[in-house]
Amino acid sequence: MGNRLSQIATRTGDAGTTGLGDNTRVSKNHLRVHAMGDVDELNSHIGVLLCETLPPAVRDLLVEIQHQLFNLGGELSIPGFELLKAEAVIALDEALADHNEQLPRLQEFILPAGNRAASQAHICRTVARRAERAVVALGVEETLKETPRQYLNRLSDLMFVLARVLNRMNGGDDVYWKSERMAQGGDAE
Repeated sequence: MGNRLSQIATRTGDAGTTGLGDNTRVSKNHLRVHAMGDVDELNSHIGVLLCETLPPAVRDLLVEIQHQLFNLGGELSIPGFELLKAEAVIALDEALADHNEQLPRLQEFILPAGNRAASQAHICRTVARRAERAVVALGVEETLKETPRQYLNRLSDLMFVLARVLNRMNGGDDVYWKSERMAQGGDAE
């Protein structure tokens, strides 16, 4: 991997370019930089979620996810490099199954709301979706491995499930969408 930073304000980006891990320079508006930024933002939002009171298993899972997102960011910063392994996707699949098993089946749509921890998990979900879109866009232009896209897809699903889990802490519940159609009893058009 590239050199460790010892100086933060290098001024090398003043012209609108940034350095990648392979020492190439690209525009700060490059699709790769957008993807890296969205993954970094997602990791930061998970850091905010970790400030909340969380069940220990959820906290441990989120800390591991932060490490994997750092791997993903590193992989994105070095074209052709692989840091995020397929096992990370499998771990998300297992966490999804474990946490989803304890939840009641959804009968209607829910709003991205509830307690603060659940609401922050919903923010993480939406940022994960944006990061996934950025990785997909980059993959149209450049060859990428499948694991980053799969990881972000699973992670957004997991954040939705975790929001539901967190809303149930201390006896809470999801916040349901009040659909006019549902209120009228069905598929009235």
